[in-house]
Amino acid sequence: MTSPVVDLFGVPQQPRRAMGSHDNNSAGHDEWLTPPEVIGALGSFDLDPCSPVDRPWPTAREHYTIADNGLTLPWHGLVWVNPPYSTASKWLAKLSAHGDGIALLFARTETQLFFRHVWPHATALLFLEGRLHFHYANGRRAGNSGAPSVLVAYGDRAAEVLAGTALAGQLVSTSARPHGNEAAA
Repeated sequence: MTSPVVDLFGVPQQPRRAMGSHDNNSAGHDEWLTPPEVIGALGSFDLDPCSPVDRPWPTAREHYTIADNGLTLPWHGLVWVNPPYSTASKWLAKLSAHGDGIALLFARTETQLFFRHVWPHATALLFLEGRLHFHYANGRRAGNSGAPSVLVAYGDRAAEVLAGTALAGQLVSTSARPHGNEAAA
């Protein structure tokens, strides 16, 4: 028999898999805050269209929250997107169409998400060294994300931000041209 899972205060918790497990939204919620050191290393953004309602630090000059429904509002300037991973495809489609911003994703390069929204449209990718520790909505640091992360740039200005950051990782520029079946079509 296994011992019950409890938090630091002894309160029983449901067992959870890491944020990056292969199960969609396995942690039970979609609100994982970008580590402040990542935002600090990238510089300022004009808009975060999928920001938490209550945030312990700013991610951009302007924030849209779930109450605003950032997918339905106009985007402007250099955009920061740490999408709710359960609906990441919708956010990446809009960021790709906007063409000026950076998204933070799990580096699952074999997925449909990457083949639909990253490989054909991204300007550059920065595969981050190590694993990030996201934060809970209250600002408390969470455990290891459970998967590698990548910053995806759409547009030349966003690619320049990635090229100029001090974040450790491997920068890859893309030609954003399909290969194989799509190229033949």
